[in-house]
Amino acid sequence: MTDLANLGSAASALLHRLQSRGLREVGQRVARRAAQGIVTKFHTGELDFPLLPQDICDSTRLRLEPPPAVDNGAPLKLAWLCTPPGPGSGGHTTLFRMVSALEERGHDCTLLLYNRHGIDLRRQAAVIRESWPDVRADVTSVPEAIAGYDGCIASSWDTAHVLASRGRASTNRFYFIQDFEPFFYPRGSIYSLAEDTYRFGFHNIALGRMVSQVLKEQTGIASTEVSFGCDTNVYCDARTDERKGVVFYARQSVERRGYLLAKTALEEFHLRHPEQPIHVYGDPMDGWSIPHVHHSRLNPTSLNRLYNSCLAGLAMSFTNISLVAEEMLAAGMTPVVNDHSYARMDLPNPDVVWAPPTPGGLVDALCRVVEERPGVHASGVRPGWAATQAAVAEIIQAEVSACKI
Repeated sequence: MTDLANLGSAASALLHRLQSRGLREVGQRVARRAAQGIVTKFHTGELDFPLLPQDICDSTRLRLEPPPAVDNGAPLKLAWLCTPPGPGSGGHTTLFRMVSALEERGHDCTLLLYNRHGIDLRRQAAVIRESWPDVRADVTSVPEAIAGYDGCIASSWDTAHVLASRGRASTNRFYFIQDFEPFFYPRGSIYSLAEDTYRFGFHNIALGRMVSQVLKEQTGIASTEVSFGCDTNVYCDARTDERKGVVFYARQSVERRGYLLAKTALEEFHLRHPEQPIHVYGDPMDGWSIPHVHHSRLNPTSLNRLYNSCLAGLAMSFTNISLVAEEMLAAGMTPVVNDHSYARMDLPNPDVVWAPPTPGGLVDALCRVVEERPGVHASGVRPGWAATQAAVAEIIQAEVSACKI
C-alpha cells in the first residue's frame, strides 16, 4: 500500500508540473535527473578536469633546473604550449600573434598541443594552418619530457602545470597570461591549482594592466606587463549608409561572458525598440523569445561588415576586458561594456559606454546609444598589435640570451 501511495503521489506531482510548467520543463527535469545519475555512476565529471593526474604540480614541491647559457645572436628554439584551438579562438589568436613575432625575428618556434583526452594531430594542425595561416611553427603534441628548447612559453593555467611537470630539464620558462584564470572558477580546488601556477617561478608576462594588478593583489607575484592592441588591419569604419540595430557576441557555455545578463537585457531592449534588429554571433542558441538574426561564427572580415551595419554592441567579459569592445570601436560602433574598475584599466577610450552589470543597466545603456546615436572616433583605438608583439619578443630574447636587445 505504501508503494502504491508513493506512486500515486509521484504521479500527482508529475501531473501538477505538466499543468503548471508545461511539457518542456518536465522533460528538462527528467533529462537532468538521468544525466545526474550517469555522472554519479560513471564519474563522468572527472573528464571535465583538464589535466592528467601526473601533470598536476605544486609550487611548494617544485624543483626546476636553471636555464642554460645560450649563444648571443643565434636563433632560438622556442616551444609554445597551448590547448588545441577551435577556429576563431580569440585567446589563441592573440597568442599566435606573439609566435609570429618571434618567427619574424628568425627564431624557430614549435606549438606543443596539450589535451588530456588525446589529440588528432593532423586535424588540429589543419585547423591552425587554415585559421592562422601566418603561423609557420611546427605543430606537435606535448612530449612526456619537454627538452631541447632554449625557451618554453605556457599560455594557460593547465599548460603551466604541464610545463612544470614535463619541462624540468634546463630551459627558460615563460607564462603568457591573458586572464587571471582563477576567476574562471568558483573558489575551490581548480581555483587554487590555477592560482598556484603564478608561483612556479616562470617569467610571468601579463597582457594588460588588469592582469598585472590582480596578480600583484591576489598573489603578491610580480609580472612584466605588456599592452593590448587592436587588429585595425581588419576592423575599420567603412560604413557609408545608415547604421541600425545592435549586436551581441554570445558564449552561452562560458559563464564569464555574461550570456544570461545580455539575453535578458536584449529581451527588454526589443520591447522598447522593436524597430532595431538584434544580431547575435557565436554559440548556437535556442529558447530565445524575441526575433534576432543568428550569424553563427564569423571570420574577422565578415564580422567587420556586421559591425559596420550596427549602432551598438554588447561586449561582455568578467575576467579581463574583451577584445570585442575595441574592435567594435574600430568599426565605428559603440560598445556597451559591463562596468568594473579592472576593465577600465585596459580600455580608457571615451567612446565606450560603461553599464552596471545588470539586465536593467545594460538595456538602459543600449537604449541611450540607439536613441542618442553618439559619434564614435575610431582614431582613439590602439593601432594594431605591433607594439605588443615587439615587447613580448624582446622580453623573451633578453631573458634567454641574457642580453638587452
